[in-house]
Amino acid sequence: MAHLAHYKEAHPLPFVITHWINLVAMVVLILTGFLIHFPFIPDTMGMCRGLHVFFGFVIFINCAVRVILAFVLKTSPTGGTRQQVTDYKTWLPQADNRHQALEWIKYYLFLKKDHPLGAKLGVPQKLSYLAIPFLIVIMFWTGLCLWNVTMMLPAMWGTTTLLGGLMSVRIIHYFMMFVFILFMFIHIYLANVEGTAPTKLMFFHKEHGGLVYDPNIHNIVGYEEEVAEEEEDVLVP
Repeated sequence: MAHLAHYKEAHPLPFVITHWINLVAMVVLILTGFLIHFPFIPDTMGMCRGLHVFFGFVIFINCAVRVILAFVLKTSPTGGTRQQVTDYKTWLPQADNRHQALEWIKYYLFLKKDHPLGAKLGVPQKLSYLAIPFLIVIMFWTGLCLWNVTMMLPAMWGTTTLLGGLMSVRIIHYFMMFVFILFMFIHIYLANVEGTAPTKLMFFHKEHGGLVYDPNIHNIVGYEEEVAEEEEDVLVP
């Protein structure tokens, strides 16, 4: 079946930038994390630790910026429309999500042929994406507990003691890395299960035509083969 159109209003440029930063930081943290735990490449431990700490701060600050921007910038509440609301509202339950949780799960598990047409983020997407800021905070905090520069600070040492010592903190920190790896695979699947148009929009800000949706009446109102930007390229000599 046809899919909803994907417009730039769904992901403003600041969100595209924070998404790129998040991706790079997460990949570097995972790679350096493996090398720190399994130093099979000689003479790289110092570099890996330095990169790991640096990008740990990068991903934490970037996450904080993204959360703040969610309360400042506006985005489309659903695909197929250029209407906008303050971004944080698209992460909360919406009228277009009502009674769709089971339908989305069926679709993702290949038990339902046609995906639900509704809010920009499906119910499973909202739940998994909302968990990421909390996971990043846990990773950042446990990382500070392991970093020799901050590990003896009262808050860090208190956390380490509460968790049962440095080895327990290392295990939690290392285990969380695999949670992020799993999330990346799930995220890639959820973002592209309906096609690559959402990924092209998020990474390259490239719009794609499709079904036009009216969030006021919660229904499809047309189909746009070419987005406005592409039409202008054709009409303007």
